Amino acid sequence: MTVSAFPFDPGQPDGTNQSLDVAISPDGTPEPGHTYDIPARCGMAVRVNAGEVLTVTNPAGYQVCDFWIFNAEDLQEYSSMEHLHTSLLSIFPKVGDEVTSNLRRSLMTITEDTSPGIHDTVIANCDHARYQQLGIERYHENCADNLRQALIAIGLRAPAIPAPFNLWMNVPVKPDGSLSFEPPVSKPGDYMQFHADMNVIAVMSACPQDVTPVNGEGTSPAGLSFRVDPS
Repeated sequence: MTVSAFPFDPGQPDGTNQSLDVAISPDGTPEPGHTYDIPARCGMAVRVNAGEVLTVTNPAGYQVCDFWIFNAEDLQEYSSMEHLHTSLLSIFPKVGDEVTSNLRRSLMTITEDTSPGIHDTVIANCDHARYQQLGIERYHENCADNLRQALIAIGLRAPAIPAPFNLWMNVPVKPDGSLSFEPPVSKPGDYMQFHADMNVIAVMSACPQDVTPVNGEGTSPAGLSFRVDPS
């Protein structure tokens, strides 16, 4: 594994892992109704056509999923948490809410959530620099590289590293505006469903964070699963 040099290239991973080798198909097209497993610490990408439903499942219950959505026809349009906050006037998306793009259009709509609904839209994805700040000198798997590699694995490149929709991540916001990293409150088998409002590419990273308690206390990062069903 290597660490890239400047100038910064958003599509170039700082290191590599199994994410480059686990694509569901050469272009990310899924078999309808088939359940795919995302290995722990890795990322995968999937094409979801308008009208189809993506189900993302948390088998362990405590595992966070960094989640991004790109317009399949133009990767320069992608899910934007800043625009989502403006659209919802909230930092806590719920069932019935649209996941908004940087062009203020709905990419997908949340249609089901079996968890208590505690997710995060404030915290940036982990990356190589974050682990260096946390005192990890060697290369550490990270969600930014999982996004990059998941797209490379289906023949694409990340045009940017957008802020993720962190499914099941528990970051309480106190009245004074301060934040803290807490273990997820989701349970094993919880899932979220998203209806595609246009043709999209969804990218999911089984977050490798093992320094802070975002993936639970006394646990190790685990895998995730997903499937795509017709509408």
